[in-house]
Amino acid sequence: MEQQFDLAVVGAGIVGLAHALAAARLGKRVVVIDRDAQANGASVRNFGFVTVTGQARGEVWRRARRSAQVWDEIAGPAGIAVLQRGLTMVARRPEARDVLRAFLDTEMAQGCAWREADDLADRMPRRGAVLGALTSSVDLRVESRTAIPRLATWLEAAHGVTFRRGVAVTDVETGRVETSAGAARADAIIVCPGDDLTTLFPDSFARAEVTRCKLQMLRLADPGWRLPSPVMSDLGLVRYLGYAELPQAGALRARLEAEQGEHLAHGVHLIVTQSADGSLVVGDSHHYAATPDPFAREDVDALILDEFARVFGQAPPPVVERWTGTYASAASHSLVEAPLPRVRLVTVTSGTGASTAFGLAEEVIAGLYDLPRQGAAA
Repeated sequence: MEQQFDLAVVGAGIVGLAHALAAARLGKRVVVIDRDAQANGASVRNFGFVTVTGQARGEVWRRARRSAQVWDEIAGPAGIAVLQRGLTMVARRPEARDVLRAFLDTEMAQGCAWREADDLADRMPRRGAVLGALTSSVDLRVESRTAIPRLATWLEAAHGVTFRRGVAVTDVETGRVETSAGAARADAIIVCPGDDLTTLFPDSFARAEVTRCKLQMLRLADPGWRLPSPVMSDLGLVRYLGYAELPQAGALRARLEAEQGEHLAHGVHLIVTQSADGSLVVGDSHHYAATPDPFAREDVDALILDEFARVFGQAPPPVVERWTGTYASAASHSLVEAPLPRVRLVTVTSGTGASTAFGLAEEVIAGLYDLPRQGAAA
């Protein structure tokens, strides 16, 4: 006899796991089905940086705030180490400083402050020619390669979530999921396919003009100093919409186009996080295609490392690891549809899954079960 569940989740990335958590907290019997034997996609090929500061104003920023709260709630019980807290957003140009000071006048600046360059020693033991930085206390960073597997293990042990791995889902209909290992029945189904845009509900992705984004990332050897928080710089101010949509960002973009046009052409901006062993995770770039090639370009890595050298005032440590990742991308934060009764299709299309998935999942689950939307209003 087929086992009956309250909810079936297709996809065991961070978006799928977030929905499993939100449902399990309501006492629902949940099964998560994934074609891979272990986490292998975008959820483990990123910084593990739960970024609140700089997310798009309004509901996305509120989702990020809520998601950071959930990460804090589950990290201890799930055995997930929070390795860094906050953000140091460096300004190398007066125009960048203007953007950050304007940001401080918004409601999004909770937990943020401006600090001059000579007051950054505790945040940046090494720095180049920077004017100062916006510092935040509301962001956090985990090691995604271990955090995602530990989250899944904890969901199984503490919340009774069932996992079926190495199982491909071939079709979904109301109340039933067809898989390579037979059918699974569930009262409700949430499909979280990441950047698989063709297997399930391809028409929905086509209508929303969802494509894929490839990024390049690097791990650098321990530099001999420690960063209490992740570091970003001017290039990020024209990518993260919480800054980029401010009027002051126009002057910065014009100067960056003149001075670092090649960086912008490859979607390069700088995020530097630090792992428990002292190594630095550094990135990234953005290239868009329906099927991105799997190859990392040396010239793109060189642009990332160039920005690192400018911000930290030293040559980058040796590269010890390189990789690429891909994620679903569209103009909006996410695609959330109801293609069938009691079925939801959910994909984060902004590269912010780690930062916003818990908040988004609470909204979706609340809607599915006709509950108040607590997460988005937190």
